[in-house]
Amino acid sequence: MAFATFSEFLAMGGHGPYVWASWAVTAALLGGIVLHARSERRHLLRHLQRRARRERRLAGGQATVSHQRGGHNDDT
Repeated sequence: MAFATFSEFLAMGGHGPYVWASWAVTAALLGGIVLHARSERRHLLRHLQRRARRERRLAGGQATVSHQRGGHNDDT
């Protein structure tokens, strides 16, 4: 082992605060990336489920409302 004691290991020859701060920032950023990816995945799955329900409902022949054409399904 390069250090005689655990406290020397933590001190890193006087560079400990910089080394451990770098590790902490890296861990926080990686954790943030993981949390963001999970959030985006949940959002995408909810969006796809809503889209699938909407497409099933439209395929079932129910009346549709088009917001682009004034809200009437018989407008052409």
